[in-house]
Amino acid sequence: MMDIDFTRRNKKPRPLSESERAKLEEFIDAIHYSARYSDDEFEYRHVQLPKQMLKVIPKEYFDGSRGTLKLLWEDEWRALGITQSLGWEHYEVHEPEPHILLFKRPIDYQAAAH
Repeated sequence: MMDIDFTRRNKKPRPLSESERAKLEEFIDAIHYSARYSDDEFEYRHVQLPKQMLKVIPKEYFDGSRGTLKLLWEDEWRALGITQSLGWEHYEVHEPEPHILLFKRPIDYQAAAH
């Protein structure tokens, strides 16, 4: 497993309303994706949201005690407009720069066949 602190997530994904999604639309093209980097187990990348975007993300996505986003479920980060292939997990937030979300997935990730 990936050692994700599930206490830092919402208990279940919190969907966005249409009006919330509409407020986020203008920022989606400005989301920046880093190159991937890896260690022996995982590949990583960070996703940088435009700082102004944090002002329109619903408060339920934030961890008030840290002043950062919670660890987002895949449904939540995809709802914000982050697009990446399957298998990525949001595992950490860079606290000095709360608009940077850190993602990882197993190096040999293969989408499970359904």
